[in-house]
Amino acid sequence: MHGGSLFMTNTHWDNQTILVTGGTGSFGHKFVETMLASHRPRKLIVFSRDELKQHDMRDRFPDSSGSPIRYFIGDVRDRDRLYRALDGVDVVVHAAALKQVPAAEYNPLEFIKTNILGAANVIDAAIDRNVKKVIALSTDKAANPINLYGATKLCSDKLFIAANSYSGPHRTRFSVVRYGNVVGSRGSVVPFFLKMRKTGVLPITDPRMTRFWITLEQGVNFVVSRLGKMQGGELFVPKIPSMNIMDLARAMGPECKTEIVGIRPGEKLHEVMVSEDDARHTVEYEDSYLILPPFHERDCAAYASQNGGKLCPDGFRYSSDTNTQWLAVEQLQKMVASLGKEPGG
Repeated sequence: MHGGSLFMTNTHWDNQTILVTGGTGSFGHKFVETMLASHRPRKLIVFSRDELKQHDMRDRFPDSSGSPIRYFIGDVRDRDRLYRALDGVDVVVHAAALKQVPAAEYNPLEFIKTNILGAANVIDAAIDRNVKKVIALSTDKAANPINLYGATKLCSDKLFIAANSYSGPHRTRFSVVRYGNVVGSRGSVVPFFLKMRKTGVLPITDPRMTRFWITLEQGVNFVVSRLGKMQGGELFVPKIPSMNIMDLARAMGPECKTEIVGIRPGEKLHEVMVSEDDARHTVEYEDSYLILPPFHERDCAAYASQNGGKLCPDGFRYSSDTNTQWLAVEQLQKMVASLGKEPGG
């Protein structure tokens, strides 16, 4: 049931009322574009707190007569506003988050209010408004977190998975999608290298550093496909390639010198998306992993055999440094060259 291509889509979204939190960000723009191009939602609601970003987004995706697009100003911190926004909604894609690692270290309570308490508000509003399905976006930094941002996203993941146990007669189902760095996203290394290569020197934190990489389009399509497959309680992880920071530097600035500046506070040498502790309740498929909740009544081995997967071996770890898929310099050059200026962010 959970096999299939990373790029597979389905018709589950057609004739549904869908709301995306944080909808004016990079993911929201690509998600709205995908929904309008490939599906027929009854209504597509962009929920975000920034009126200027909504104004700019409206130029690209007008909410004119006949369009399913609607814009709704609100903050996930505001419980009452979420209750109003989710009235009549079938599906929620939760993409709202504060995500800059250094900012989280200096403003921890702000990240807790949005990423943790905001998640709790989305859960309560979705249950009480009889939303059918909620799928939340996570990050590789939530696995074995060492910074506050990762810790808040781990808490958020735990909240969404546990929400399946207390939705009761409302039957709202919750799942999570976790993936790695999005190529060219706001605050990532690609725009930083584009800026720094003008100086002729690319700062490198550690030449051994590796990261999982996924394009924005792949991330959106993975979310779209997994919504049709979710039963509630799953944490979906796509199989995606890794890259080495020195290969990226060679791809983006072959004529540049590199300068080792040291790893930053809260930063890992390598990222993990499935830890050894999660492996015992993780099922592997051709294009993805599925982490089942450890407290759930489903037997993992039986679930794997019934759904065309295989149980991961004890001690398995899906890490960016031991990945079997790697991006070569030439592939990185093509990916960076193909990046247009993504709206939102």
